[in-house]
Amino acid sequence: MIIFNSAQQLKIYLDNVKDQHYIVGFVPTMGALHRGHISLINAAKIQSDIVVCSIFVNPTQFNDLNDLQNYPRTFEADCKLLETAHCDILFIPEVSELYTFEELELKKEKIEDKSWTEGKTVDFGSLVEVMEGAHRPGHFNGVAQVVSKFFRIVEPNKAFFGQKDFQQLAVIRKMVKQLNMPIEIFACPIIRESNGLAMSSRNERLSAEERNLASIISKTLFEVKELQTTKTIVELKSFAEDQLKAEPKIELEYFEISDADSLQPITDYNQAATAVACVALKLGNVRLIDNIVLY
Repeated sequence: MIIFNSAQQLKIYLDNVKDQHYIVGFVPTMGALHRGHISLINAAKIQSDIVVCSIFVNPTQFNDLNDLQNYPRTFEADCKLLETAHCDILFIPEVSELYTFEELELKKEKIEDKSWTEGKTVDFGSLVEVMEGAHRPGHFNGVAQVVSKFFRIVEPNKAFFGQKDFQQLAVIRKMVKQLNMPIEIFACPIIRESNGLAMSSRNERLSAEERNLASIISKTLFEVKELQTTKTIVELKSFAEDQLKAEPKIELEYFEISDADSLQPITDYNQAATAVACVALKLGNVRLIDNIVLY
């Protein structure tokens, strides 16, 4: 595995690779890697000739400075995992390699930066007005900003994302479409721990008791999927909220059943060809998200 810190050096290397007509697959991450990330690497290995993984804890997508500072950083373990998975290239840039001082100041002052896509803006519309967008203002601007930067550096043919971040996936797809980027976006299934908890880097911050309690998230989602044949959408949402709120250590932010394409909430099965149930909550000091496609 070759490690790059410089965007320019990585770009030069990849330009030579592309001259050989190799298909480049890209897996962007924020590190603290686990089996979920490795499943993305494995999917990329199948679909590509060269696999590039990035590790970068992106400051512009955090609303809470404490969350940014506490985000787990496990570089040595991450490298070992990637080498075992036969990843070809690891890109680990410094913040200054991707962002100007002005861009970071705009984020700090919570001013919307209209040039975040390097002169091109994307209208995400209602995609970013619900769920994560409503609870974490500016989060998806930060996500789109950094992913667009990575896409311009790596110029992959294909990029691989986990379905756990369902709304993020929709935002990235819309960005790629509006900016006419020739990149195929792949959604990879959620990888779960033995108790059903969706794998996440944030899980490392859970205590043993909290990790055990967190199994109620997937348990509720699976039950909602099973009950859709006997309950209305409104009843399903009420059932899920009651289940999650019954645990005193859980602070529920939202449980939403939405159109899987527009992500707008629905109240009737006829309002969406495909529906997804999405949840976000806090358990102790850790914020967790999960989802399941219902039909």
